[in-house]
Amino acid sequence: MPHSIVPPQDPQRLLQDVFGHAQFRPMQREIIDHVLARRSALVVLSTGSGKSLCYQLPALIFDGLTVVVSPLISLMQDQVEALRERGVPAAFYNSTLSGAERMDIARGVRAGRIKLLYIAPEGLVQNRILSLLEEANLSCIAIDEAHCISQWGHDFRPEYRELGAIRRRHPDAVCVALTATATPRVQEDIAQTLGIAPENAFVGSFDRENLFLSVEPRIRMNDQIAAFLRGREGQSGIVYCPTRKQVDALAEKLTTLGFSALPYHAGMESEDRQANQAAFLDGSAPIMVATVAFGMGIDKEDVRFVLHAGLPKSPEAYYQEIGRAGRDGKRADCLWLFGYSDVDMILHFIQEGAPSEREGRLERLNWLLNWAYSSDCRRKTLLEYYGEGREQERCGMCDNCAAAEKPQIDLTIPAQKFMSCIVRTKQLFGEAYIIDVLKGSAKQKILNNKHHELSVYGIGSEFSRAGWQVLSFQLLKRRMIKRDLQHGSLKMTNAGWEVLKGNEPFMGRSILPLPKAKAPQIKGAVSAEYDKELFEKLRVKRKEFADKKSLSAFIVFYDSSLREMASRFPQTEEAFLEISGVGPTKLEQYGDAFLQIIRQHCQERRENESGA
Repeated sequence: MPHSIVPPQDPQRLLQDVFGHAQFRPMQREIIDHVLARRSALVVLSTGSGKSLCYQLPALIFDGLTVVVSPLISLMQDQVEALRERGVPAAFYNSTLSGAERMDIARGVRAGRIKLLYIAPEGLVQNRILSLLEEANLSCIAIDEAHCISQWGHDFRPEYRELGAIRRRHPDAVCVALTATATPRVQEDIAQTLGIAPENAFVGSFDRENLFLSVEPRIRMNDQIAAFLRGREGQSGIVYCPTRKQVDALAEKLTTLGFSALPYHAGMESEDRQANQAAFLDGSAPIMVATVAFGMGIDKEDVRFVLHAGLPKSPEAYYQEIGRAGRDGKRADCLWLFGYSDVDMILHFIQEGAPSEREGRLERLNWLLNWAYSSDCRRKTLLEYYGEGREQERCGMCDNCAAAEKPQIDLTIPAQKFMSCIVRTKQLFGEAYIIDVLKGSAKQKILNNKHHELSVYGIGSEFSRAGWQVLSFQLLKRRMIKRDLQHGSLKMTNAGWEVLKGNEPFMGRSILPLPKAKAPQIKGAVSAEYDKELFEKLRVKRKEFADKKSLSAFIVFYDSSLREMASRFPQTEEAFLEISGVGPTKLEQYGDAFLQIIRQHCQERRENESGA
């Protein structure tokens, strides 16, 4: 561990000297001052808004220990390593430690040498930890992912419920509960469990204005994903799949198409998962294809896209997962490829789950389906889910708002064909069957039902199956038809009847076939935002330090810090300190090495220019 700092009492100085930031993000200073006044708080801020600083910085000023309850071992280890790199005396206490290591940490806690102790909720209620905290000078209890406390939340964990008792055992310690995903109902449940007064809640905006939100029907998934990735070569992003098998298959397919993609799921060997995660974090493999096992605590600022290839578990899970994109404030794209077949799997899990949770899970599933099919502003309806209003009807940063500004074509005839087929098959079948009838399929089920004798049989040969699927999605979005949740059958609405009768036209977007997947064309143009050659030199040096210390590369420096160095070319210690993410501790550890590279690169460039 680097030499521990003796911090000043001024939060602004700590922000600069320890955390390397020139200014606080919105609401951070207000929350920190509140906590330093020894008042408990519920903090609900979006992913990437800097919640951790709201307890990490006060922990340096408090005389005693700050205990941080964290649900994932990998998350707490990364945070502790990052703090130690900044000179902060922090430790984690979990099952990965030996008995001797646990005893050493306990001695450090009793002696007051450790300022932040990270521990899992199930570990916190063990007798030896309870006794240790009684002996320690406990100043603060910080509860991360606090939505896990609530039975109304999307990720309820019974062991989190016991944290209320821990809170009552230490009434003099400040309690800070933090989450990025809590509806008003969940916020109220968290506050009641932990005894936090309503006036001590800090709820920021859930609006991530730099994220472009879109939903498309999943038709030919590999083609659609390849088309999405084409033109994004070198950009960092995450593709979420529902199952491990799908993760492996898609990662392999993308690799054959020339994309640099790696898999990540709980079924892999731990070493392989860690290696793939490290490659993603340091940028050597920009695309991670993963189950939702990946992402918690991934603090990578330059993720430019998150693509869902399957149905998210809940609105909260979706919001949390897309929140991993665009944490640097720049535009990032969030695409959900929606396939109704995923609903059967989610319904199965709901029925197999605890009866007490079924109602809430069905409500969240229904919300997701309505949101996918909605033609309203996606941002506005997503914010309303979290109890946040939005004055503007159109955000300009979602597919629905963008489509409203584009010209549409007349799709009345194909829409009438599709809906006529729904009616003539008694509104008992789903999309796939309707398309089979329109395309003139000779499947046995169609013949048994005598639907090959209908007037609509075979009248849809002018469009591909994919085209009819796109049309079906548009009809659902415009509420011309609706889908029965339990059986998946399509039903007519009053608005649909008006189009079918010829009283209203149906305008939509093209339903021509999608392009076939092919290997991407690597672009030769180089962005002028920063010096790419210097950036690569700095990345090599960063990896040397990270490997030597057995750290993830981003803990040494984020990519965004390296890009800033490759853009501003700092050549003095004073200039190096002005780089975002650089404080005195980082300057002391890495300044000489990185400044030498920058100076040498600038000298070589001057010599080349003068020689030319």
